Amino acid sequence: PRSDCIAAEQLCLSDSTCNATYRVLENCALAKTRFPPLDHDSRVRCLNAELDLGNSSLLHCKCHRRMKRQEHCLRIFWTVHSSMTDGYFNLETSPYENPAHEEHWKTDYNKLAALLSGKGCSQLSGGTTNPCLKATHICNLSKKCVRLRTDYASICTKGAGSEDMCDRRKCHRGLRNFFEKVPEDFTKRILFCPCQDELCGERRRKTIVPDCSFQYNTKPNCLWLLDSCLEDHICKSRLADFQQNCQPADMSPDGCSQRNHAACLQAYMGLIGTPMTPNYVGNSSVEVSVWCTCESSGNQKEKCDQILAMFESNKCL
Repeated sequence: PRSDCIAAEQLCLSDSTCNATYRVLENCALAKTRFPPLDHDSRVRCLNAELDLGNSSLLHCKCHRRMKRQEHCLRIFWTVHSSMTDGYFNLETSPYENPAHEEHWKTDYNKLAALLSGKGCSQLSGGTTNPCLKATHICNLSKKCVRLRTDYASICTKGAGSEDMCDRRKCHRGLRNFFEKVPEDFTKRILFCPCQDELCGERRRKTIVPDCSFQYNTKPNCLWLLDSCLEDHICKSRLADFQQNCQPADMSPDGCSQRNHAACLQAYMGLIGTPMTPNYVGNSSVEVSVWCTCESSGNQKEKCDQILAMFESNKCL
């Protein structure tokens, strides 16, 4: 089985040859964040160091979405795979373990849903008219779900509607906390609840408090959004996970090349709370996008359009 990258790093550091190679890769990863870019010889040295790892557990390690020290684990992964992000945003492979290999929590969602639809609760649940309202009420019956949802809602609405701007970084952290720590039985139903009318659609669109987490006063260029994502280990990792699991394929029954639509939805949720946070674009459809534009992209217009297309015209998603 694949080891997690933190354990693999410790193993590597205890071996003098692996240790030396890993130190070269650390310098390579650091140099990539600086200007001017690496010269040809340096790039070859970095690529060779990556190849020198050969069958090392470090080269094949992965991280878990819900693990402690997740950022540290992801930093190790991108140190070892830094050549992947050279000049183009197709990140090729996800640093995250396949969801099927991760531990799935037993939740009391169905029990709470049954409790809600019991006597005297039909009005509270919103009946079948607003599934998004019902999903929220069921969340309110779970201590963990309601606590973490209240946490991000209070952070993300602070400063909204006044001259103070909300603290987007804190808001994003609160959202990631919610989607990582609350079982998917709850989070998926709140985010992907099926709507028949605009009132329900509006509630679904506002699930992630878009004024703070999603929208800026003016739409930034998508290439700027991508750059800010690639500078952040969590965002870069979630984007790689999204690209791997939401790769469209015409021949596949669910439109996904991985043939796993659930993994695509999980990867989509993983982007919420990062600079590439997606959301519904309106109340009356399930169209989603990231908050950016491709105007004034110059000769990089095609690359910019590809970023938008991952969300706006992705059959798998």
